[in-house]
Amino acid sequence: MQPKWAIGLMTGTVLDGMIDIASIRTDGVEVAEFGAWTLAPYPPALRTLLEEAVEAALAWRFEGPEPAIFARAEEALTVAQADAVAAFLAENGLTPADVAAVGFHGQTVLHRAPEPGRHGDTRQLGDGGLMARRLGVDVVYDFRTADMRAGGHGAPLSASYHVALLRRIGAGPDTAALNLGGVANVTWWGGGDSFVAFDTGPANGPINDWIKRQALGEMDVDGAVASRGRVDEERLARLLDHPYLTAAYPKSLDRYDFTADMADGLSPEDGAATLTAFTAGTVGRALDLLPQRPTRLIVCGGGRKNPAIMAALRERAGAEPVPAEAVGWRGDAVEAECFAYLAVRALRGMPISWPLTTGVPEPMGGGRLAPHAQAA
Repeated sequence: MQPKWAIGLMTGTVLDGMIDIASIRTDGVEVAEFGAWTLAPYPPALRTLLEEAVEAALAWRFEGPEPAIFARAEEALTVAQADAVAAFLAENGLTPADVAAVGFHGQTVLHRAPEPGRHGDTRQLGDGGLMARRLGVDVVYDFRTADMRAGGHGAPLSASYHVALLRRIGAGPDTAALNLGGVANVTWWGGGDSFVAFDTGPANGPINDWIKRQALGEMDVDGAVASRGRVDEERLARLLDHPYLTAAYPKSLDRYDFTADMADGLSPEDGAATLTAFTAGTVGRALDLLPQRPTRLIVCGGGRKNPAIMAALRERAGAEPVPAEAVGWRGDAVEAECFAYLAVRALRGMPISWPLTTGVPEPMGGGRLAPHAQAA
């Protein structure tokens, strides 16, 4: 297959009010070319609506009918993202005919990992058919549900794309890819078809929530608050005893499985410092589980911009953190690029999850296709 242009969309669980949009040219195996990318802001009212939808999801927890707010938030989110893609196409001289597919992740509002005797559940807000109608482009969406119906965790789905990037720079098993979003996940590639991936623990989520709770802003910009604090080492040691951290992979987390409550009773600065150290410590626990412990971490996602997290990774995870840009990756675009890549794999009927990434019984495809020709 000749590489095709695809567009990927991602909105993270940190609810930062931004839509990540990225284009790549790919055959679903290699990345032939990186195209344009941007961060497009949501209307402020939509961000508030999504926050309310997440609150409703946490109260719902997959019990009974879905909260009514989901339908309203799903339509508003889809329209906003479709309009952002239309503007992106126009700004970059592209037409719908130039694009093989849009990979539309949607907004995760709730994720529940599988347990013995019970499949997991996940809910991403996003109407692929509506987006296809508005854009006139095939849309691949709902990437996680099929995986979870087959007994998998539905996450992380970034493994195959991380491997493509690692392969592109000639990285070996001493290097792993680490994404620091609301939750952190790691991908390790041993060469060939040997790779594993799993959620390591929290990343920016609890830190951001702590900063908001202290009325200090939306996030710990440049790690400034954490840098003024002192880690509560006794509390940190207790937190790092959490059974999730030593459980065998595959495994996954919801954004709210670890919360800012872990820092309750501490000063704003000490709380931020302790939560930051916990994020790094959980990565260290994760590296201990890998077939070979990497000595270098290529860090993607918003967490790479926080010097306090990067310093804590060096100290507490026992590996050298390298920002994505240092190896030619686009740290803010990697997740959106991933869903462009997965969209092309879905079009080709290729696997997007594996036993050692999400826990499915065998490699399997995923994503639902909304063809624009049928959506018109």
